[in-house]
Amino acid sequence: MTETTTEDQETLAVPVAELRPSLEALLMVADQPLETVTLATAVGYPVDEVTLALDGLAAEYTEQGRGFELRNVGGGWRYYTRDEYAAVVEGYVLDGQQARLTQAALETLAVVAYKQPVSRARVSAIRGVNVDGVMRTLLTRGLVEEVGQDHETGANLYATTGYFLERIGVTSLDELPELAPYLPDMEDLEDELAEMVAPAPVATESTTESAPEDEPPHVPHSPHSGDGTEPDGGTEPT
Repeated sequence: MTETTTEDQETLAVPVAELRPSLEALLMVADQPLETVTLATAVGYPVDEVTLALDGLAAEYTEQGRGFELRNVGGGWRYYTRDEYAAVVEGYVLDGQQARLTQAALETLAVVAYKQPVSRARVSAIRGVNVDGVMRTLLTRGLVEEVGQDHETGANLYATTGYFLERIGVTSLDELPELAPYLPDMEDLEDELAEMVAPAPVATESTTESAPEDEPPHVPHSPHSGDGTEPDGGTEPT
């Protein structure tokens, strides 16, 4: 019986696809440096072959003068912007950070601040509109972050960051003005929604005769209800 080596256990029995493109695909979506063994396990090639392929890709990018490079830093491989193009990237990032938040983004940020940890769906329910675009902007700006998942629904929960406190000039959430009691609870929203979707009462003969013919039917309205999506991504044009 042939003894199974550690290297055999760290790779798949059959390679998934061509080695170099597979490595590029994995590194493209990596949010942290990936170790050689981790990459070898994912693509199904021996560690030695993966190491040679990574070295070859790094050299190839340099020869071609690409705007990015492949580095092995801290025991892991990852794409990095090349130093000579740092000014271009810096200008782009800073321009986005200087754009002012819209009223919609500020309102969404306030809901997160006072209701955190809170799901995106609950923020949408409170504001009465879809806030996906605005939440992405707040995440990109580093003002909110994911802090776990709701145990019942599995939805991601969001909270404000330390950078948010720094930007508004406070040291903790306890220093925020007392506004949370004025925000509606989910129970209130559910009651309002139930009232809106409730079937209209069947008109009786007496009510039909007494109601004016040109009077429009009454439709319950909630200040927290609404359709559609925020018309912007949360920043004002500069």
